[in-house]
Amino acid sequence: MIGLGTQDNADDAIDFVESHDTYSFPMYWDETFESWIAFGVTSQPAAALLSPSGEVLGAWLGAFPPDEVLGLASSV
Repeated sequence: MIGLGTQDNADDAIDFVESHDTYSFPMYWDETFESWIAFGVTSQPAAALLSPSGEVLGAWLGAFPPDEVLGLASSV
């Protein structure tokens, strides 16, 4: 799992990581919004599940269904 910040600024992203204790996975910053464009993200929260080869297995805007994510992940 990785986190990818795009809104606000990099300092806000660092503050988010520190205040939400998300040190268990890496966080990256994309000030260009190119990642949002590539995944069709129009709002937050958003999530995408990728296969080891980079194929998009599923994508969600808003809350994502854990059972669906786990089912897709176990099919890889």
